[in-house]
Amino acid sequence: MAIELTPLPLPASADPSKFVDFGREVIGVNPGDLTPEQFAEIYEALYKHSALLFRNVTLTPEQQYALTKAFDPEAESYGHGNNKTQSTNESILHPDLKTIPRVPQVQLIGNGIVTNHEGLATAALKHPSHKTFHKTVVSEEDESKGYTRFYRWHIDAALYDYNPPRVTTLYGITVPKGDSQTVRYDDGTGDELRVPLGTTAFISGKTIFEILPPELKSLAVRTSVRYAPHPYVWMSRARAMPTGLGIENEGLELPVEELPEWEQSKVETLPMLWKNPVTKGLHFQVHPCGAQELIVKALPEGASRQGALYPDGAHIKDLGQIRALLYKMQRPAIAPSLVYPHDWREKDLVLFHNRGVFHTVVGAFKPDQVRAFHQCNLAASDVPVGPTEEDVAKWA
Repeated sequence: MAIELTPLPLPASADPSKFVDFGREVIGVNPGDLTPEQFAEIYEALYKHSALLFRNVTLTPEQQYALTKAFDPEAESYGHGNNKTQSTNESILHPDLKTIPRVPQVQLIGNGIVTNHEGLATAALKHPSHKTFHKTVVSEEDESKGYTRFYRWHIDAALYDYNPPRVTTLYGITVPKGDSQTVRYDDGTGDELRVPLGTTAFISGKTIFEILPPELKSLAVRTSVRYAPHPYVWMSRARAMPTGLGIENEGLELPVEELPEWEQSKVETLPMLWKNPVTKGLHFQVHPCGAQELIVKALPEGASRQGALYPDGAHIKDLGQIRALLYKMQRPAIAPSLVYPHDWREKDLVLFHNRGVFHTVVGAFKPDQVRAFHQCNLAASDVPVGPTEEDVAKWA
């Protein structure tokens, strides 16, 4: 049977014109047992469509690791380092992940008590809640009415020492049923989004860049982002915006002298735009929570200075300025019409281009609603490729 690609079903809230290329369901192939020819098709499809869905899949941790590694054969460890998130108690990721003992590159995530699972006698899982991370929270009364929030828009990446993974695989093993919920943005816009219980929401980094006005496209193509050392520890006392898109600027980040031991050589400085290896398109990929500095190159010779931001270049270190600028660039892309909230079924496998999309946990479960997923991403063997000279000349 030939591999068939069909568009993902979009919610009524989505603008179909913005999802022409985004997302495909893959039919007619077992992702745990691909021939080289089939993998070549999947490889091309992923980078063209950013997210691929396989339904009714039976997948062992070994098979999930093998599929993820096929996109980067030289990669070895989990994206944050094998067992590293659990050994760093101060990290905001620490409570969310349990490592599968025999395949440490695969993590168990979810909600509730899971027993006798892939070598884990008992795992107490906790679905991340905006109430532990946002400055303001949805009231108990409103939560009982089904209101919730995006948790944290992000890319899967350590952003210190380890290169951002190329791809992530998410495999739904136990998926609880329940009423849909309504995401409230709570940022004064009145924006809301109806979502399935426990959805994973996605936006396209390509779309983020495409909808920027010219002056912000020019800025993006010239800018690199320097992340804080141990960013998930650095931000652990800070609190997030109500949209889950970045940190409130309250000065609550840990001073560098209170961070775990770190080395300047392991601090990551990455381009704001990452180049797709197949389409050669540009994806806006900045984790707003961990950004500590912006380094802007001057306009190229001959470029128009009219309306340009930082035409002579800049090194921006003020967190308030950095966060305001990133929010201005990224907030339009989480509009309800641009969000794909995946409606999980048991045995769904979602494979996504981690260097081309953002995603977030959404919603809230009750303690007795058991959810078990396997997640795998691998610290890449290379750094993301930024814009070429031709890209800069075109967009600056």
